[in-house]
Amino acid sequence: MPIVDLDEFDTVLFDLDGVLTPTAEVHMRAWEKMFSDYLADHGIAEPYQESDYFDYIDGKPRYDGVRSFLASRGITLPEGSPDDAPDAETVCGLGNRKNAAFASVLATEGVQPYPGSVAYLDHLAAVGTKVAVVSSSRNAPAVLAAAGLADRFEVVVDGVVAARERLAGKPSAATFRYATQQLGATVARAVVVEDALSGVEAGQAGGFGLVIGVDRGVGADRLLQAGADVVVSDLAELLPVDSTDSDGSQPADS
Repeated sequence: MPIVDLDEFDTVLFDLDGVLTPTAEVHMRAWEKMFSDYLADHGIAEPYQESDYFDYIDGKPRYDGVRSFLASRGITLPEGSPDDAPDAETVCGLGNRKNAAFASVLATEGVQPYPGSVAYLDHLAAVGTKVAVVSSSRNAPAVLAAAGLADRFEVVVDGVVAARERLAGKPSAATFRYATQQLGATVARAVVVEDALSGVEAGQAGGFGLVIGVDRGVGADRLLQAGADVVVSDLAELLPVDSTDSDGSQPADS
């Protein structure tokens, strides 16, 4: 039996970075470099550490992540404007500085989707389940294109859509609810799949039928505490038994 009984749900809403693609790692490196350099340049003793990403940044809209991290260090900067240059000493400037680093890595290294995630998308397509991507990132379309997944999603709600529609970012459920509406689906029969604590909290707050946490480093216990109903380490674990070999691996021709 699969963990998710698809007879009960007809829609699956996926976060992107860390769920479908390993771009969360690229985001993590870009945030670490940007904030480490910023703290060092300003003589701030408490260094940036990996846990800061999960505690203050992961899953949030870019400028919210900047604001949240700076607050953790007692730093207040002017908000600025989304048009600020990357070297501007503003919340938006730092966010744009991080995004420039991310875009550079994406352009030079590309991205490959998680094989288990592709296998699960194949399965959902075969049984006719509606799917959407709900990401805080404004880079979502570029990442989907680079990963060869763009044509799999009719609905993509990213940071650009959220700003245009005035939707609050995660941990608000607004972007997930909007995607559900765009698919003509209902919240009660929709599944949220997230690797970020803020995304799991959004799924739980929105009253979705099932919230699946994907543990890519934040920790299964923390995802469960945030409101995940189920935690997996890879989406291949959600496949029906007859979609895998007897040892749980994917068939060679899948």
